[in-house]
Amino acid sequence: QVQLVESGGGLVQAGGSVRLSCAASGRRSGDYAMGWFRQAPGQGRELVAAISWSGSNTYYADSVKRRFTISRDNTKNTVLQMNSLKPEDTAVYFCAAKPISTIDGAGYYYTDGAQYPFWGQGTQVTVSS
Repeated sequence: QVQLVESGGGLVQAGGSVRLSCAASGRRSGDYAMGWFRQAPGQGRELVAAISWSGSNTYYADSVKRRFTISRDNTKNTVLQMNSLKPEDTAVYFCAAKPISTIDGAGYYYTDGAQYPFWGQGTQVTVSS
């Protein structure tokens, strides 16, 4: 089991930046690939970015490429740096963890939310125009 806690959300003007952090704790809390998802009001959950356990491979949704950066500052903390924010980035942001598997290996990331068994409680990001 792993517990995930997001922090860093808030209100920002369009064009601004926000840094979200996801702290993992619990047994073997470092052995996970990680993802950041978001859900806007009335919309479904969408993957924003994902990173492998090793940190060497990343994925970004087209809508956030060249604006957002996912990273791991150590094996238990995952960061989503969001720059050049737009009003359409307004959503609740969730981090999620997927245990690494011997089949996929340390360099694999996951893009399907159904593959992530552990989720944080979410943090609101609101971008004003």
